[in-house]
Amino acid sequence: MTPLALAVDIGGTKVAVGLVAADGTLKERTRAATPAGSSILQTVFELARPLAEQAVICGIGTAGTVDPRGRITSATELLTGWAGTDVKGAAQRALMLPTVVLNDCHAAGVAEARVGSARDASTALVVAVGTGIGGAVCVAGRVRTGLSGTAGSIGHLPAPTSAGVPCSCGALDHIEAHASGPAIERAYREETGQALPLAEIGRLGSHVITDAATLLGRVLAGAANLVDPDAIVIAGGVSMLGPALFGPLEAAYRADALPGPSAAPLLPARLGGDAGLVGAGLEALSRLENRS
Repeated sequence: MTPLALAVDIGGTKVAVGLVAADGTLKERTRAATPAGSSILQTVFELARPLAEQAVICGIGTAGTVDPRGRITSATELLTGWAGTDVKGAAQRALMLPTVVLNDCHAAGVAEARVGSARDASTALVVAVGTGIGGAVCVAGRVRTGLSGTAGSIGHLPAPTSAGVPCSCGALDHIEAHASGPAIERAYREETGQALPLAEIGRLGSHVITDAATLLGRVLAGAANLVDPDAIVIAGGVSMLGPALFGPLEAAYRADALPGPSAAPLLPARLGGDAGLVGAGLEALSRLENRS
């Protein structure tokens, strides 16, 4: 029988659980709204227990910074009280499975690098642009998490402007403060006095999207000059803007990247909202295989 991983994706708005095979096939997916505070793990375990007996290992992708022990060292205000949670320990006790915990953007990066848009790339830079901006550097299909679990945090690269806009982390002028979905909506509201959702701003063809995409392209070029990836994958809700985002983003990227990295393709993500689940499961199965 093909071994399966119990995969969990914990985000600010939803918790999803499923079974993942080594080829990336996702089975028996279920989901629920993310509850407040200490109820998060209770919801995860209620969803996961009916599937646990079919799995040989558990992989959890979660919002927040995850240290090598599987603990959350920091998290946004969307997950109140999440920082400090021993996710790995709690899951192993509740589900009776060896457990791997990683950041949700790292999990999505694994999925895109192994079975998604960057599956043929030796080195891939996967960037998720949504409520925030996160990323993952994957080499030969394995994510590089770094010493503290923050590797790939492209959203917190500097993107200086004259505005001095606060980032969610408290610093000024990180790219997340300018090119995330909420940042684009804020820029449009400040300019026009109208509060519109991102999709509507995209349909209007506002220059605030062009400005954000251009700034993001320049930051991506800097990251690519450092990493020299075979491919760059753009995921997340903001990527759904399509050509309105990708056109100016790619133009800025090609202009600022060095000759080698400038040839890397900029690709839309393939796996959509399933990437976190698939990647968490694949990473868990890979680590199980490496132990044997």
